[in-house]
Amino acid sequence: MKFPAVASALSLLLIAAPSNAQQNQSKPQAPTTSPTNDVQTTMKNVRYHLTDKITVYVHLLNGKLTPKPDQIVVFDDKQSFSIAVDSARVSLTATSLANDLNDYVFAKPDAPLKKLEAKIESDQLTVTGLLVSKGGIPFSTTGTLAVTPEGMIRVHTTKVSALHLPVKGLMDILGVDTEKLVDTKKVPGVSVDKDDLILDPQYILPPPQLQGHLTSIQIINGEIALTFGDKKGKGSEPVLTNTCGAQNYLQFKGGTVRFGNLTMDPADLLLEDMQPTDSFDFAINHYKEQLVAGYSKMTQQGGLCVHMPDFDKIKHHTK
Repeated sequence: MKFPAVASALSLLLIAAPSNAQQNQSKPQAPTTSPTNDVQTTMKNVRYHLTDKITVYVHLLNGKLTPKPDQIVVFDDKQSFSIAVDSARVSLTATSLANDLNDYVFAKPDAPLKKLEAKIESDQLTVTGLLVSKGGIPFSTTGTLAVTPEGMIRVHTTKVSALHLPVKGLMDILGVDTEKLVDTKKVPGVSVDKDDLILDPQYILPPPQLQGHLTSIQIINGEIALTFGDKKGKGSEPVLTNTCGAQNYLQFKGGTVRFGNLTMDPADLLLEDMQPTDSFDFAINHYKEQLVAGYSKMTQQGGLCVHMPDFDKIKHHTK
C-alpha cells in the first residue's frame, strides 16, 4: 500500500437502472454489474515508505484504493491495487528522489544512467551520475521543474556538463540533444523533449501505483512538493470522518481490504500514530511489525482504530 498519478480518472462501476418504458416491457432486464471494491481513503501527516529507501511525505491525500478487476485490496500485495488520487499534497526529499532513480526508475541493468545523486539548490534540481550509454562518463545536469498541461513533470535543463566540462553549447552546435544522448525507450515513465526530461508521476514511483492529475510542482524548504487535483484549494480537508480522534493516520472505508489473514468487508479501518507529536512513519513492507507492536480498539460501528508505533521507532525491524 504504500504511499504514495497520475494521469487517469478511474471509472466507477455503474448499476444500470431501466427506464419506465423498459419496466413496462416484458423483456428481461440486463444483468446489473457487481458492486465496486474500491476503498475510500484519507491519509494525513504520514511519512509513507514505498520501500525501505524511498519515502514520500503525505501532507493530505483524499482518494481511493482501486483493486485490479474482480480482485480486492491486499496490503501484502502492493501490485493488487492502485491509489486513485482525488486531491493530495505530497513531498519528497532529494535523497528519496535519488534512491527512486537508482532503485526503481533506472534500476534495470541496461538503463542509460547509473549511480545517480540529487541535490536541491534554491529553485533548481541538480542530478549527477554516470552516463552508461557513453562509456560511463560522469555527468551533471541542472534544471527547473514545471508541470505540463497533461500533468507530467517537465525537468527543464539549464546546464549540462560531462567530465566536469560544460557541454550544452557544444551539444547545440553539433545538433546533439538529450533525446539523442540518452535513450529512454526502455525506461517506463521517462521521455525526452529536446533537452528536457518528461516524467510521468504514475510510473516513476514504486507500487502501489499512484494515479491522479498533477497540477503543481514546486521546491519548498529544500523538498519537492507536488499537488494533485484542484488548483483552487479544494480537497484541503479530509473527506472521511475520523471517528478515532487521530491526528496522523491512514483511513480506509468501504470495499474490501485484506491484511494478513484478516479481511474487512466493508472496510472500516484507521491506522494511527501512537505518538502524534510528529508525523506517522508508516512502512507498507513492514506494516505487520507495526501492527504487532501496537494495539487496536473496536468502535461502536464495528470499525477498528489501530494504534501503531512509528516504523523508525521499532527496533530490530530487518527484512
